[in-house]
Amino acid sequence: MLLDKINKADDIKKIAPEDYPALAAELREFLIKKTAEHGGHLASNLGAVELTMAIFLALDLPKDKVVWDVGHQSYTHKILSGRKDAFDELRQFGGIAGFPKTGESPCDAFNTGHSSTSVSAALGLAQARDLRDETFTVAAVIGDGAMTGGMAFEALNNASRMKKNFIIILNDNEMSIARNVGGFSSYLNDIRTKESYISFKEKLADSLGRTRRGKNLVRKLKKTKDGIKHIVVPGMFFEDMGITYLGPVDGHDVKKLRKTIEEAKRVDHAVLIHVKTVKGRGYMPAEKNPAMFHGVGPFDIDTGLPLKPKTGPEYSDIFSDVLCEEAASDKSIVAVTAAMPDGTGLSRFSVSYPERFFDVGIAEAHAVTSAAGMAAGGLKPVVAVYSSFLQRGFDQILHDICIQNLHVIFAIDRAGLVGADGETHQGIFDLSFLSCIPNMTILAPKNAAELKADIRFALAYAGPIAVRYPRGKAYTGLSQFDAPVEFGKAEMLYEEEDTAILAVGSMVSTGEHVREKLKAQGRRCTLVNMRFIKPIDHEMIDRVCRTHRLVITLEENVFRGGMGSVAAAYIHQHYPEVRLMHVAIPDGYVEHGDVTKLRHKLGIDSDSIMERLNEDKT
Repeated sequence: MLLDKINKADDIKKIAPEDYPALAAELREFLIKKTAEHGGHLASNLGAVELTMAIFLALDLPKDKVVWDVGHQSYTHKILSGRKDAFDELRQFGGIAGFPKTGESPCDAFNTGHSSTSVSAALGLAQARDLRDETFTVAAVIGDGAMTGGMAFEALNNASRMKKNFIIILNDNEMSIARNVGGFSSYLNDIRTKESYISFKEKLADSLGRTRRGKNLVRKLKKTKDGIKHIVVPGMFFEDMGITYLGPVDGHDVKKLRKTIEEAKRVDHAVLIHVKTVKGRGYMPAEKNPAMFHGVGPFDIDTGLPLKPKTGPEYSDIFSDVLCEEAASDKSIVAVTAAMPDGTGLSRFSVSYPERFFDVGIAEAHAVTSAAGMAAGGLKPVVAVYSSFLQRGFDQILHDICIQNLHVIFAIDRAGLVGADGETHQGIFDLSFLSCIPNMTILAPKNAAELKADIRFALAYAGPIAVRYPRGKAYTGLSQFDAPVEFGKAEMLYEEEDTAILAVGSMVSTGEHVREKLKAQGRRCTLVNMRFIKPIDHEMIDRVCRTHRLVITLEENVFRGGMGSVAAAYIHQHYPEVRLMHVAIPDGYVEHGDVTKLRHKLGIDSDSIMERLNEDKT
């Protein structure tokens, strides 16, 4: 096999050009097999195989630097740089990451995981290169979906001022996760249909260049090329900014891609290569439904069906159900997503109420402020977003929503540990960064039924409010406890003495397990569903502290700024005699891996909590 010959970054250069198609086929077969076994990002990687091969052929890695936007399409990059044998532990605890990691290989120039960042990061690397009088090539790879993020345009604006070589590769597959939306997508469609300009220019130059008079005419025409481009290719956005545009190029033709990248290396300023690829190429189920195969668990290769089908509704399904139910009777309810209608559960809403559904593309900051405008205009916007992506709209939440006390509802999915995607995707900071903002209200449900109640409460509320819930199957336990949701009020589940557990959200079920284990030892234990993180229920804390010697706080968030730290400050001030134990994510970033293993490593599972309790029974 050709893949057996590739063990380090420059080994691909030993492959004969006539064998490039065979190598691409082997790479795809490998990617499909390994992703089917372990899960991962498939469609985006299948679409970037030839592009990655061309990058390795045209550049000198790791001396040259490549920054992958998001980085979920970097599997071929990892294989070609010598990590093929590590794919049996891809995205698993202790194994290689699903995104570029500088600690894994010198070929990984920059850690990525979120969208629209590669041009900025690569531009910084190029500027550092120039100031240090170094001579390597720097390239940023960015998808057309990522170009909807404002940060990409900020970077392009600065890149246009470069006086030395800087390469931007636009991987255009007409997809982000779901299909792209908006004006930039339409602009690229125009370019795709205007390839006649490229052909016209080449044929004209070739014909005229055969005579002296013709050569003079070519030089004159070159001076007016911008005018020709504006006639034949509407906009020429990149050229207007001062960035040389090359393309569109067939993203599955290694030889053409290699030649174009080598040509781009000779440009003494910023140059953009527009590459057209097919997301999911080479695996028919992924080509037909690339959104479904963006991120997958283990699946059957023959059918494309998951090996572990859902065994019950997930939290995003519960959210979808209640939002659609409420929207039927309240026409002011609108839904906003940043290119994640499937992942957040808004696909059903988009079909039922298309005129009230807004997919803004990969642009979380814009999603938040546009929702603020909707709220100011009398609507009830629900912004459905992953916890880790909400970070990108922090300033807009503070400045545009909370200062004006506008009624915007944040449905925060994937709150807490999410597993295989690692540091960039763990939703462990939202309680902290939202809690510090005045006027913000935050609550988290203990189970599926409470999520419905929380969403209904949030829709009826009159200010900024966030409901955060975890990834995966919705917990249905503790259903016998269904106290109505009251502003700022916790819910007493079991009231005894001695030890009290104050738990929030997904950790209420963990508290239930800890309580059961304590009861088995003959120890008494109170369990409280705190429900609200902000405002925290001081009356419930008073009630508990008066009758308990030990209070344990449980949350799937970093301790600093979370529920536990807020409770601790109050208890230290008013009940200094009460002992405290905090169970939360340590101050740091959490690597990729199975959530169960991560919870144990972090000490937030019931067994780890019991170990701490049994070490000190005083």
